[in-house]
Amino acid sequence: MDLPQAVRDAGDVSAITQLVLKERESRDLGRWDDMRACFHPDSQIRVSWFRGNGADFVNGSIDMARRNVLAKHRLSPIRVVLSGNRAVATMSAIIEIPSQLQGIEMNLLSYTRFIYRAERREDQWRIFSFDAIYMRDELTPAIPGQSISIDPRELQSFRPTYRLLSYVLSKQGYTIDSDLAGEDRPESARALIREVFTWARMKVD
Repeated sequence: MDLPQAVRDAGDVSAITQLVLKERESRDLGRWDDMRACFHPDSQIRVSWFRGNGADFVNGSIDMARRNVLAKHRLSPIRVVLSGNRAVATMSAIIEIPSQLQGIEMNLLSYTRFIYRAERREDQWRIFSFDAIYMRDELTPAIPGQSISIDPRELQSFRPTYRLLSYVLSKQGYTIDSDLAGEDRPESARALIREVFTWARMKVD
């Protein structure tokens, strides 16, 4: 029986939503094979500490976990926009990274908007790209009453929308990409959205 288009679309939206949730949950829980299965071989990932394909992103995430950089993700509801065999999924997210600086336990929160491109190939939805638009971040002590002091000059080379994230990750030996989309550079966010929706053959919202 030929299903109505609305029913088929609802099935695709559900499949893409579950795909994105599976990728993030697998990342947080260290289910590396499940995470790897979420990406197309020619996928592209662009985040603060990594640029490359999905397989290498998984390998980088494994290495990050081994370094005890244990990031977790709080996700908002996901919006999915369909365009045939291509789709765009967006959501707000908070990246949580427990850290230790100057001997003090700290909690880093990075507020972002995640942008996924998904593509159906051989009747299977997988992720074609993953990007982030950075909004702001904050660093607070895990135990109230404790504090650290950071010389502002150590932050001057980092973007204001993800400078504390950059600072913490650079202390772990990561090289930070300073040219990503962020609310401090509205044109960069618009350019990313335009790129993503043009790929999906849709007009920009």
